[in-house]
Amino acid sequence: MKFIKSLYLHNGFYVYLASASVCFLLSYWIPLLFPIACIITVVILVLFFMDVLLLYRIKNPIKARRLLPDKFSNSDDNPVPISITNHYPFKTEISVIDELPVQFQKRDFNYIAKLQPNEIHEFSYKVRPVERGEYRFGFLNVFCSSALNIVKRKFKFQNEQMVAVYPSFIQMQKYDFLAMSNNLTEFGLKKIRKIGNTSEFEQIKNYVQGDDFRTVNWKATAKTGHLMVNQFQDEKSQPIYSIIDTGRVMKMPFNGLKLLDYAINSTLAFSNVALKKHDKVGMLTFSKTVDSFLPAIQKLTYLNTILERLYNIDTQFTDSDYGILYAQLKRKVTHRSLLLLYTNFEHISALKRQLPYLQAISKKHLLVVVLFENTELDALIAEDAEDLQAIYHKTIAEKFAFEKRLMVKELQKYGIQSILTAPEKLTINTINKYLEIKARGLL
Repeated sequence: MKFIKSLYLHNGFYVYLASASVCFLLSYWIPLLFPIACIITVVILVLFFMDVLLLYRIKNPIKARRLLPDKFSNSDDNPVPISITNHYPFKTEISVIDELPVQFQKRDFNYIAKLQPNEIHEFSYKVRPVERGEYRFGFLNVFCSSALNIVKRKFKFQNEQMVAVYPSFIQMQKYDFLAMSNNLTEFGLKKIRKIGNTSEFEQIKNYVQGDDFRTVNWKATAKTGHLMVNQFQDEKSQPIYSIIDTGRVMKMPFNGLKLLDYAINSTLAFSNVALKKHDKVGMLTFSKTVDSFLPAIQKLTYLNTILERLYNIDTQFTDSDYGILYAQLKRKVTHRSLLLLYTNFEHISALKRQLPYLQAISKKHLLVVVLFENTELDALIAEDAEDLQAIYHKTIAEKFAFEKRLMVKELQKYGIQSILTAPEKLTINTINKYLEIKARGLL
């Protein structure tokens, strides 16, 4: 039974069989072709048994291994390396079909290669998960055939391998080496130069466009022959909280990723940068209730705690209660802190309903409300309207886009900081806002 399950016919077999069938058909009009067709049939049968013998005479001729990491990074391309060893004494053609997790909805995976005797062949492919959770791989199937191309032998390896998909630690690592101020400047992630807000001297450095002329060190400039400026340290150990709204407004998807996951990825990357800048970081998630709360702590190892907590967050189907949020912050966060609130309002009326709570929070803390642009509406607005229905759709889209900008103005009117960003630019814009606040000494 195991032999039958592993035996498959190669496409070449059907080509040979078709040629014999054509000869038999033509022999109806050309009798000389009948013995030729019989010979071809016999040859096919002989080749069939020879090919079976070649492929099955060795017990374990193929070894394959899928090298999965402990975890995948959500929304990023994650490599999956595969190693295949050929122990056949002849050149072999292989076809690899990997049974990917159901979340990828991919059923056409097929990798073809030719292996020399005793060759170790390695390749990799990439997968991009868009949901956190457990991803289970099925069998790694390898179909092997000889140069005769009559039959294929199937090998199965490594069933039920599981990988957990975590918030984007690849994105976190991407900005990790930018945590020092000079690198952040070079990569254009700063919108405002750090001018120093305390009297604590840090170093003398070359002048860069955007530095405050009041910090020019004239003695050092005279010695070196080019402008040098004094750099001062920002205040450290300031408490910073990432607050994530897990209500239904965060279920909206962009590029296959929910707004909640964009917020989670940004929280992880931003917390890493803030810790490297020697600030305290904490986290809070809420909807109808406060689902999770982590107090602000200044420890690099605390990032693992944040990562594990973010892994289990999911959106709810209800409207979020900002009164509960205000009560929790008043009770748990007693020191003035920077609060980054990841949420989304599609209508100005929805913002105004929650505005009293936002005002109350901003009286004690520095509140930054993060809102998301609807990039699909931007594409609709950019299109030319060619009929009445298109004009109607474009007008409604422009109204929604205008309301987003109106929300920012409404928040500014009450002294509340805000970020209006496209989902894919969320992390960069959040880090920019944090650095701007630190540079201006607003906290």
